[in-house]
Amino acid sequence: MQVGYIDYLNCYPFYYHMFEKKPLNGINVIPGLPSELNRMMKAKMLDLSPVSSATYADIKDDVLLLPEFCLSSVGYVGSVILCSNFPIEDLNNKKIGLSGASHTSRVLLKILLDKFYRIEPCYLQAGSRPDLTTHDAALLIGNDAMTDSINKSPYKYDLGELWLKKTGFPVVFAVFAARENVIKENLPELRAVINSYGSSLKCLVQEKESVIIKAKQKYPDISYDVNCYYDTLQFEFTDNLKNALKYYLSAAEELNLLNKVESLNFMEIE
Repeated sequence: MQVGYIDYLNCYPFYYHMFEKKPLNGINVIPGLPSELNRMMKAKMLDLSPVSSATYADIKDDVLLLPEFCLSSVGYVGSVILCSNFPIEDLNNKKIGLSGASHTSRVLLKILLDKFYRIEPCYLQAGSRPDLTTHDAALLIGNDAMTDSINKSPYKYDLGELWLKKTGFPVVFAVFAARENVIKENLPELRAVINSYGSSLKCLVQEKESVIIKAKQKYPDISYDVNCYYDTLQFEFTDNLKNALKYYLSAAEELNLLNKVESLNFMEIE
């Protein structure tokens, strides 16, 4: 069974147990940037993976969501940052470099600037680390947004914080999607992965220091306070977060940024 892994600090708590305590037989973990895993899910190269919430709109007819898990923040997140040479209100017609690593955050920024700031910048697709030497502003996500280099930018905006301020909703950055045929063809392995995710999140509560030590070893370039970061993130897919995701998808569809999503379809395993 092919299982994707977002190779960022934020996703590590879900995989701590299978990485450090109990590897799973028959499970091949594929690490990658969110955009790479999104592409692989679209191409049916993965059976189960965290995917950008925005990508769910593209693959909704071919996958089911795990109802228990997500990657989210309520307000400030620290890993989705707009760095800018200008105040955000002055970015009309300015060049914004968009990280090619994410889908959710790109759409999130476009909704914020269109719907709430009424400005139209020039969006430029860039690599995973767009900078301010060739752009007026740059969207950075994940590990790339948590290095010392972003502190040099004149203006910094946390999109999770902005989104909560403007909409009143948290942001669900990623969901866990599985191909529908997995239930029939790989049910024991699927259950094992789901149980491992649950065990990992228990470890984050019961032995948090050990999880943080291993996370720092895996991602030594992170300058951010990992303990505070994990306190900021939300991993349980609560009803409130599901409603927040519905709002995000609806707002994106209204601006023709994503396909329409009638409902969230969840996996049921007895």
